[in-house]
Amino acid sequence: MLDSRILNRRHFLGLGVLGGLSALGLPASIVRGGEGQRRAKAKSVLVIYEQGGLSHLDTWDPKPEALAEHRSPFKPIATKVPGMQFTELFGQTARLADKFAVVRSMHHAKDGAHAHHTGTQYALSGAHPGSPTEMPDIGSIVAHLAGSECKCLPPYLMVPGNHEQAAETRSAFLPASTKAFKIGGRDVSDPKWKIDGLLPRAENADRRLEDRRQLLGAVDRSYIADRRRTVNGMNGYYEKAFDMLTSSKVSAAFNLGAEPLAVRERYGNGHRGACYLVGRKLIEAGVRFVTVDVRWPRMEGMPGGTNLNWDHHDFIYAKGTCELPGASLAGFGRYGIGHWCMMGSTDQALAALIADLDQRGLLAETLVCFVTEFGRTPKLNKFQGRDHWTHAYSIAFAGAGVPGGQAIGRSDKVGGYVIDDPHTPEDYAATIYEKLGIDRTQPLFTASNRPVYFGHGGKPIAALFS
Repeated sequence: MLDSRILNRRHFLGLGVLGGLSALGLPASIVRGGEGQRRAKAKSVLVIYEQGGLSHLDTWDPKPEALAEHRSPFKPIATKVPGMQFTELFGQTARLADKFAVVRSMHHAKDGAHAHHTGTQYALSGAHPGSPTEMPDIGSIVAHLAGSECKCLPPYLMVPGNHEQAAETRSAFLPASTKAFKIGGRDVSDPKWKIDGLLPRAENADRRLEDRRQLLGAVDRSYIADRRRTVNGMNGYYEKAFDMLTSSKVSAAFNLGAEPLAVRERYGNGHRGACYLVGRKLIEAGVRFVTVDVRWPRMEGMPGGTNLNWDHHDFIYAKGTCELPGASLAGFGRYGIGHWCMMGSTDQALAALIADLDQRGLLAETLVCFVTEFGRTPKLNKFQGRDHWTHAYSIAFAGAGVPGGQAIGRSDKVGGYVIDDPHTPEDYAATIYEKLGIDRTQPLFTASNRPVYFGHGGKPIAALFS
């Protein structure tokens, strides 16, 4: 029988309406004290996961010395930080380079995560997918150990979470309440977009939902004393559901129409800008861990644009569709990396997000991570595309005490291999836990009470701590 002193409101911060009111699972541990917690700089984490393997050579890590036949056509440009260069595809982000720490020495230390599904799982969990024990997402572990300040929303949300690689999210041996809550939406910028799972059913409109809540309370009071603990325990789940369905904070978090037009235009028209903006709104609402995994939906006037992630195996520098004569079709559905729906919208949305968080005073306590599962080959293939490459790629961080204006580590002159200060997805995960003050020396526990250590395979990236 469950003790009502244990089953209080705080233990239900991780429950989503769709995540399982029937799955009863309590946090096995909490954020501990000690040195790690004293160093905590982040209250929340916002991961921008640009899926498909974004080319580091065309964005964060320009290589002007590469051979002409393999060199990116996008020139290096100066940033706000003297001596630090991005390519011209990051023109707006370059003006905020003092906010970013770019890790140019990411790599996979062992094979087995070079495909999109395994690479995605690696990026989301910070644990190699070939590990003996399937590990939860970083977001699920954070949800389990740290909960959330926003009691009316799940602690781990994914925006929109509806492409095929989003299926690689894992809660593994953790309770169902720690799963990524995927908000869905083909085009989040569509004025008709809404999240059906967080809205009351039509038959419960007006007073009916509140009437049912009161009826439940009356039934509870009729129970005899020896069943009180069970009733109080289940009440926590019901209370969480009622909060999500009735809270004005929930509806406000997903109401893009309430944002000033100037703000929406700053993020950029269309799906990507809207997704980044929802990410900011969820952080503002107090959600602990948010992952934005946007890709553009198929749209009128964009022939061939059916799979607009970063998997540029064919004609990466096409002006429009990459499905040109002679393409291998391994990279079907793409537009060239320089097209608006690709890097144009990404550069605008990322710059807007960082500036917006900073202006609202949220950046100081929000760790923003811009990540992808791997990079692209330093040589163009015979289809004028770049293939998967795990030996060197780039990710970036901002906020939560990250010293900006720096490039961490180096790849060689063609971007093929790391030659200085190498880092792995395990280090990335350890960095997030350290920023949140989560003690990695304490294990998680499976349902059979078997201890499982997390984040121990990597070390926090030292340069990201002041």
